[in-house]
Amino acid sequence: MRRYYVYIVSNFKKNVFYIGVTNNLERRILEHKAEIGSQFTTKYKCKILLYFEEFGNINTAIEREKQLKNWHRTWKINLIKTQNNDMTDLAINWYTEHDIINAKEIQ
Repeated sequence: MRRYYVYIVSNFKKNVFYIGVTNNLERRILEHKAEIGSQFTTKYKCKILLYFEEFGNINTAIEREKQLKNWHRTWKINLIKTQNNDMTDLAINWYTEHDIINAKEIQ
C-alpha cells in the first residue's frame, strides 16, 4: 500500500515552520537538508524535521496539510510537542554528510 506523509520542518531557531506533503519522507527530508526542491525552505534554512504523520490516502494527506497550514503557530508547536517534546530533529541520524553532498551534486 502506498504511504503519504505530512511533515513539519523548521530552522535552527525554530522561528519558521514549513508544512509539506510527500510520498517519500526520507527522500524529501534529504532534499530539504541539501537545500534543493523548495525556495522557501532553502531561503529560511528549514532542515530540521520536527513532526510527521502517515496516511494511506493522498487526498486525506493533502487535506491534513491544508488544515495544518491554517493553524496558529501555538497550535503547531503544541502538535509537534505531542510527539517531539524537545523539538529535536527526528531525522538527525538518517543521513551522513556524504549523503547530503551527493544529493546536492545530483540536483
